Amino acid sequence: MKQEIRDFLNYLVVERGLSQNTLDAYNRDLGSFKIFLRDNAIDSYQNVTKKTIIEYLIYLQRLDRAPATIARHLAAVKSFYRFRVLEEKQMEDPSDGLETPRLGRHLPEVLTQGEVERLLNQPDITKPGGMRDKAILEVLYGTGLRVSELISLNLGDINCKMGYVHCLGKGEKERIVPLGGTAIFHMEKYLDHGRGKLLKKGRSKALFLNYRGGRLTRQGCWKLIKKYAKQSGINKDIAPHTFRHTFATHLLQNGADLRSVQEMLGHADIATTQIYTHLAPDRLRAVYNDAHPRA
Repeated sequence: MKQEIRDFLNYLVVERGLSQNTLDAYNRDLGSFKIFLRDNAIDSYQNVTKKTIIEYLIYLQRLDRAPATIARHLAAVKSFYRFRVLEEKQMEDPSDGLETPRLGRHLPEVLTQGEVERLLNQPDITKPGGMRDKAILEVLYGTGLRVSELISLNLGDINCKMGYVHCLGKGEKERIVPLGGTAIFHMEKYLDHGRGKLLKKGRSKALFLNYRGGRLTRQGCWKLIKKYAKQSGINKDIAPHTFRHTFATHLLQNGADLRSVQEMLGHADIATTQIYTHLAPDRLRAVYNDAHPRA
């Protein structure tokens, strides 16, 4: 059964060109499904019925999984069985007819401009690690990069003179994001005085390094943000993605148009970006009052 998942993941790479993060998510979700089948004495994907899949979804509910997580698991199972039918590994798709539940829009947590200032002022920029952390926080808030995009940056992906970051987003899509003056200042300070001390005597093309001189990991980035959030006394659940939400919301509040924000975030569909309009009602009201003849 493990090999069949590998075949599916290989298909996703070759035929659909999905990113490694997406592949990892499929692998985790299908791995969970495989364990459920094993625990219920089902030793073949061929023996799965629609009732089996429904029981799996109920099992996830009993584990108190979020509706969005359950929907993602179902999507993985449905994709897997479509692949099996396509490859003629079986004749019928047991997931056919099972609908993914509609999910309510969850408004993401964002920081106020005052909270951002407090958080960004936490790193000790007299130390190499603090210089790195300050540059990371400024880049996250100044560009809206995903944490996976941030930790994947190499030295050649940032141009401080021209003021931009080149990153590879979801679906291997490239985009250029402007870099503001404050972020450039702290990036240059990190590159000139901090990175070399973290690198020690090794070699790495990674832009952001850990204390061993290797590439900073997603977990490492998450931990440093949690540390500074605690130090700043902000009573919100702050994660790397909070900076992305805050970046978009603050741009819209200060007059940026939705299309430009969509481009900077790397959203394929503008509907994804529109969620941030719910977080910037004051700006929308101002635009309406200025533009509508009946306002």
